[in-house]
Amino acid sequence: MTRDYRNIFAECGIPEADVAKRLEQIKEEFFHGKDSFYHETEDGMAYLEDTGNFDARTEGMSYGMMMCVQLGMKEEFDRIWKWAKTNMYMDKGHSAGYFAWSCATDGKHNADGAAPDGEEFFVMALFFASHRFGDGEGILNYSQQAKEILSNMIHKGEAGRPGAPMFNRENHQILFVPGIDYTDPSYHLPHFYELWAEWGNEEDREFLKEAAKVSREYLAESCHEKTGFSAEYAEFDGSPMSRPIPWTKDRHDWFFSDSYRTVANIGLDYAWFGIDAGQTKAAYNIQRALLDDMRNDSYHIYEVDGRIAGEKALHPFAITATVAQSVLATELDDVAKEWVKKFYEMPLRTGERRYYDNCLYMFAFLALSGNYRIY
Repeated sequence: MTRDYRNIFAECGIPEADVAKRLEQIKEEFFHGKDSFYHETEDGMAYLEDTGNFDARTEGMSYGMMMCVQLGMKEEFDRIWKWAKTNMYMDKGHSAGYFAWSCATDGKHNADGAAPDGEEFFVMALFFASHRFGDGEGILNYSQQAKEILSNMIHKGEAGRPGAPMFNRENHQILFVPGIDYTDPSYHLPHFYELWAEWGNEEDREFLKEAAKVSREYLAESCHEKTGFSAEYAEFDGSPMSRPIPWTKDRHDWFFSDSYRTVANIGLDYAWFGIDAGQTKAAYNIQRALLDDMRNDSYHIYEVDGRIAGEKALHPFAITATVAQSVLATELDDVAKEWVKKFYEMPLRTGERRYYDNCLYMFAFLALSGNYRIY
């Protein structure tokens, strides 16, 4: 690992003091501003609300925990974790050991299935909390909790563990949902797997080391060779997953909401580990594929080859943030600097769609300011 946390904003000519001040402003707006979707409860817990769907999701809850550990906010971290463990954790049935991916804001389950991106961020945030805050008792024994979740992700479906794993144990790829036969490129987090291979259960370390290698190679295959775009869901060979999905008729073989995270992940992975298996080319390509649209504030939904597929993008702020974060994996040339400056000058989003955009905004600002770190 590099542990070389560059302040890309400063490298683009923005004074470090201004960057630090802006980060404090973003932190305050995100957690306590009038448009905040972080809500504390009277029983000492807290949740993050998806303002477009009026629920709490493991995606947002685990993101909130990662933000808190990066920002040194132990009280808020514990509040979010307690809400997730109390309301989302499933201790019986097919999904025992996982978290219900969607809950009403009163804690009732909207679904009894799990989404692996939530578990991935829960595990990583808990390991970091163990190292930064220290382990406590019960559910605040962060490292123990992380290892238990991770073990289920790999071993459910084996003897005595009903259900299905979140990894395909043969090809080492993370799955879109447990037991399914396809994946989501934005769920591939090799920089997390590298650390889990060091800190996880001894029996799983070789598997996770291989998963990190496989995921970097997969990201290179799943991102279009010219645009750098990935599909929302994809086959194990990286091609867009266009098969019908039983529970929805929506398309997921195009560059749409989930997809935006892929190049951000590539950027952070390269910043932490400096390993290029061909995946960093996607970061270079996407900065150019979307350059004119960024300049004109006119993002659309796209086919992975760059053709406009229809209406305006639902999450334009997320696109700017994630492409800016991809700069961590490329040279800081004029195009990269333009993305960074565009992002720095962009405010947090307001309105009903602000949840997803502002989560990715926070991560991008942490990463580009050198504050998204390994603990």
